[in-house]
Amino acid sequence: MTRIPHETTGEPNPLRALSLDRLRCRTSMKWRAYPEDVLPLWVAEMDVPLAEPIVRALTDALALGDSGYPAGTGYAEALAGFAEKRWGWAPAVERTAIVPDVMLGVVEMLKLVTGPGDPVVVNSPVYPPFYMFIEHMDRQVMEAPLGADLRIDLDTLDETFRRATTDGRRAAFLLCSPHNPTGTVHTADELAAVAALADRHGVRVVADEIHAPLAAGGVDFVPYLHVPGAENGLSLMSASKAWNLAGLKAALAIAGPAAADDLARLPEEVSHGPSHFGIIAHSAALRDGTDWLDALLTGLDDNRRLLVDLLAEHLPAITHRPGRGTYLAWLDCRALGLGDDPADVFLRRGRVALTSGIPFGTGGAGHVRLNLATSPELITEGVRRMAAALG
Repeated sequence: MTRIPHETTGEPNPLRALSLDRLRCRTSMKWRAYPEDVLPLWVAEMDVPLAEPIVRALTDALALGDSGYPAGTGYAEALAGFAEKRWGWAPAVERTAIVPDVMLGVVEMLKLVTGPGDPVVVNSPVYPPFYMFIEHMDRQVMEAPLGADLRIDLDTLDETFRRATTDGRRAAFLLCSPHNPTGTVHTADELAAVAALADRHGVRVVADEIHAPLAAGGVDFVPYLHVPGAENGLSLMSASKAWNLAGLKAALAIAGPAAADDLARLPEEVSHGPSHFGIIAHSAALRDGTDWLDALLTGLDDNRRLLVDLLAEHLPAITHRPGRGTYLAWLDCRALGLGDDPADVFLRRGRVALTSGIPFGTGGAGHVRLNLATSPELITEGVRRMAAALG
């Protein structure tokens, strides 16, 4: 049975645990890319302390001097246990491989199923590294824009798959699930329809599911490999986003039953990239960090509602469909008359850093992405600064 998250656990809301002064002591990108008078609500880092089971696992490893090369299937087993409890689906451990992180894993999966110059379809607006990594590996990006409802437009996807496979070309579809930046959580029916279209056109699906554990209350995340017709798909999963472990590199590539031979061709040296400490941390998160995660998810639900109220009060011209997954909010600012890059205006005039929508591709101009994984006080201050920038 699928367990809906947000069970009451007694864990405190980790989004309320750290003061602004404490956060400014951090040396990571979110807190060092801008001057101290700028409030950073941009890159996908969370303003939370590490979950205690992760701290304990890392501390034990450090005390033991356990700082060598990663080995074994502990990470895959931890993910399988978590996925079975959360989503009613357990990936087969023998069809997994450790990779350095999700995006490098995406690159390696695309190398397995496409060649130089082949098209890779994406649903724009989408996570900007999709464009950067695809182009850097000498593949061609083809956009199949989301519909006006910010969901996959199956007719557009069908037509894009047709164009991508013209003259018998190999093609892949890089699926973002849940979708970044919109927070859309694809339904089982939508994913099954994607699988059917991919099968019809001979397109291979690679699913970036890094935000999988971050579905809102009452919303079911459905793993792509769990839907009918997805047997030859490939997925990338990680504890990175849900437990704020970007600096502890590790991820898992997972193959559907019909893609096992593809994954078996993954070069052995790829598995040398993940950090041993990363695997220890991710495994501890998936195995023992679910109470902490549920407290986080409850806090994120509260923050989503808070943002809706704040925008209605202070910036009613902004259009916003609250996402059902991720901790990101996609804000349509076109009615404000700030041009294609409102993030630049909010930064210069309001001293609040948001992510510009332009690098997200078609449909991104005039939008900004706001990171909700912080305290209610900082979200409130961020919206106040955005409103002040219009004065």
